[in-house]
Amino acid sequence: MVAADMSPADRHHFLAAQGWLELGDPQEAGKELELIADDSNPDVLEMRWEIQAQAKQWTACAELGRSLIRLAPERAVSWIHYAYALHELRRTQEAWEVLLPAAQKFPSDATIPYNLACYACQLGDLVAARDWLAQAFRLGNAKEIRAQASGDPDLAPLWESPQSD
Repeated sequence: MVAADMSPADRHHFLAAQGWLELGDPQEAGKELELIADDSNPDVLEMRWEIQAQAKQWTACAELGRSLIRLAPERAVSWIHYAYALHELRRTQEAWEVLLPAAQKFPSDATIPYNLACYACQLGDLVAARDWLAQAFRLGNAKEIRAQASGDPDLAPLWESPQSD
């Protein structure tokens, strides 16, 4: 994350929060973020999302994701975070609908088709899931994505079904 367009004091607190988060202490990271004057900065909101995600506070993550899309629609992570939070809230159809347009908006981002594969799989469309996963392999590091996918419970229906769907 980059702390763009921040005052020196806000940047200091942002970097401290980032350090706390990297050290595995989201509570201290949150305290540092509370000291930042501009709480509508997309970098700050993204870090708040990370903190809330570690705590599995998916409703708060969805609200932050919606704000990120409004404030920073040019960032793929805004769309990814919002959709992921919806999925974790068991609103997978909504997650699909949020993330699908982002696939065209960010055609080189491998995370988007990977997550769409997960959502399609959970929605019962294994053919689409395979197609999206193949696209993720093409866009990203196929070896790493394959390793991640093999242990991803959202994709388990793919591994349990025959290829002829």
